[in-house]
Amino acid sequence: MYQRLRDLREDRDLPQRVLAELLHVSQTTYSRYENGGLDIPSGALIALARFYHTSIDYLVGLTEDPAPYWEGPPHR
Repeated sequence: MYQRLRDLREDRDLPQRVLAELLHVSQTTYSRYENGGLDIPSGALIALARFYHTSIDYLVGLTEDPAPYWEGPPHR
């Protein structure tokens, strides 16, 4: 379902474990996100979009444009 998540991760030569740690989930849970076995919570999608510097729409395949919508000030 979320092939783009796998593609982005593999393009950066990252193991699933790294993304699982970023999201505070197990590697098994992250694997299930990538293969569509589990819906990804909105908070995790936001974290992944920020990590990959892209939009949630791009992550879930609603657009082919990887550019983020908006660049705001850094979070404090």
